[in-house]
Amino acid sequence: MTDIAPGALVDDRYRVVSRLGAGGMAEVYLAEDLQLGRQVALKLLYPRFAQDAEFVERFRREASSAAGLQHQNVVGVYDRGEWQGVSYIAMEYLEGRTLKQLIQQEAPLEAERAIEIAIQILRATRFAHRRGIVHRDLKPHNVIVGAGDRIKVTDFGIARAGASDMTETGSIMGTAQYLSPEQAQGHAVSGASDLYSIGIVIYEMLTGRVPFEGESAVAIALKQVNEEPPPPRALNPAIPPELEAAVLHALRKDPSARFADADEFIAALERSRLGLIAAPAGQPTAAFAPVPAGVAVGAAEPPTAVPVAAEPPAPLPLEPPALPPRERGRPWWPWALLAILIAGGAGLAFALTRPDRVVVPAVVGKSAEAATTILQNDGFQVARLDQTSDRPRGTVVRQDPQPGGKADKGSTVTLRVSSGPGQALVPDVTKEAAAVATKALRGRGFRPVLRKESSDAVPEGRVTRTVPGAGTSIDKGTTVTVYVSSGREPVVVPGVVGLDRSAAEAKLRDAGLGAAVTEEASEKDSGTVLRQTPGPGAQARKGDDVALVVAKAPDTQAVPDVVGDDQSDAATLLSERGFVVVFRVVDVATADEDGVVASQRPAAGDKAKKGSRVTITVGRFTPPAQPDTTTTTPTP
Repeated sequence: MTDIAPGALVDDRYRVVSRLGAGGMAEVYLAEDLQLGRQVALKLLYPRFAQDAEFVERFRREASSAAGLQHQNVVGVYDRGEWQGVSYIAMEYLEGRTLKQLIQQEAPLEAERAIEIAIQILRATRFAHRRGIVHRDLKPHNVIVGAGDRIKVTDFGIARAGASDMTETGSIMGTAQYLSPEQAQGHAVSGASDLYSIGIVIYEMLTGRVPFEGESAVAIALKQVNEEPPPPRALNPAIPPELEAAVLHALRKDPSARFADADEFIAALERSRLGLIAAPAGQPTAAFAPVPAGVAVGAAEPPTAVPVAAEPPAPLPLEPPALPPRERGRPWWPWALLAILIAGGAGLAFALTRPDRVVVPAVVGKSAEAATTILQNDGFQVARLDQTSDRPRGTVVRQDPQPGGKADKGSTVTLRVSSGPGQALVPDVTKEAAAVATKALRGRGFRPVLRKESSDAVPEGRVTRTVPGAGTSIDKGTTVTVYVSSGREPVVVPGVVGLDRSAAEAKLRDAGLGAAVTEEASEKDSGTVLRQTPGPGAQARKGDDVALVVAKAPDTQAVPDVVGDDQSDAATLLSERGFVVVFRVVDVATADEDGVVASQRPAAGDKAKKGSRVTITVGRFTPPAQPDTTTTTPTP
């Protein structure tokens, strides 16, 4: 298949708008879903892979894996199918750029921005890991950055679901610069492999480069296995030490020495972010012990770097220093004056350096972005913590300190932001009654919406399917569309009156209908359709029968008029019409009437059943006897 031209219709549903790009396995097009009226990204497997069962299976698995990952940070998969022998996936279309493009254009990123993007990637990864899916190819190219740095992870084409593994031992799948050491060696992967790749992504966001480069993928893979990454702060001194320690912890060679899971990684990044928010400008940042380097794969890892706080400046004395014993004869008052001056100086220093106290504004109920702007404009730092809530996603549900009170300018206000009401699995309600299905969905916290569709397999009034499908994990409060069977597909009944029976049945069959045939005696040709029910143009259900009345030879017919015919001709005619001929002979007076039908019963024109008797009276002429003309001689 060459490039698909704009306007082409894929699978009678997706109209191609333009080509978006290409990857290692497939080309991606922007298309319009004509059924649902929305734009989608249409991913078509390269034709050269269509005959490769493994590639086709990987492509199929991408659809099935990603379709089960309904999450705000994962690109949604809507549909999969095959068109002209090529497999395709219809995915959520996102306007934006890849994280790779953002890094190329803007790196190094500020630490707080890099942390926020990384946490979103980790949330998507956590969601997949909890469902037994390891991405195996996490890299900036597979992260889409939308407005406000909202991200979505895509491309589960080589994801591993459950215990299955499509690759043979020793094969490497993924992109070399982001491979974990175990992947580079062809070993089994786990969630820790994804966390390693995310560590490299953060490294690249903070420094503008990946830790390992080489002339070939093999050379890079060898470095992943045998070399320690250069410390990020050597490339960008603005990186906070605690954030550097978190990144290097994710890049441990031994998977068991990395973060235990995505939650632990997120917690480390959140601590780094809180440290950024809490540290006023110009104050020294906490110092950390360096992370040891040069650890081989499989060897015991050294302990995690432990933060060591920098020595704080000595506080101003609040009590006067101990005075030496007063020598006899020397005045004491200079020492008292000195103590007063020191105490006064300390109080003055405290008053001069104490930050202004300002009223904390009320931001509960506002969006997190608006609340952050308001607080920052009033001189506060902002820390954000997500929590489940029935309030709309992104809405502030609580703040600390509370509004109305006073707090130091430059201090931190912590916002608790709704991450939505939590998630639940869509139950399987197929073939249930509509009322039962809606009750089950409401019980899980969803909002069911009923739609009708025809079905040959599911009885009318029963559920055919749901969107999202059964087993999908989605936010509570989400609308679930419930499709209810309206019965078999409606069809228009064609007209078949006047057709031969076989032609009429074929025409009905082409329309998806059957025929129920009865016969009726008729003067018309046998087999001709006389009537149909329902009539032409009426609505029927696919598979319904149309009642046909078909002509047959009549059971009774008019007796032909044979009076005056020769008995032989009359008998032939009556036999051809299906009657049995019975002869009755009567004497007639003339030879002209001999052998001629004198009468018939039933009479001509009367109706009689085929096979019944028709009696014809035939004349028989007997010539009169001749007189005896012989002369006799009398006896003497």
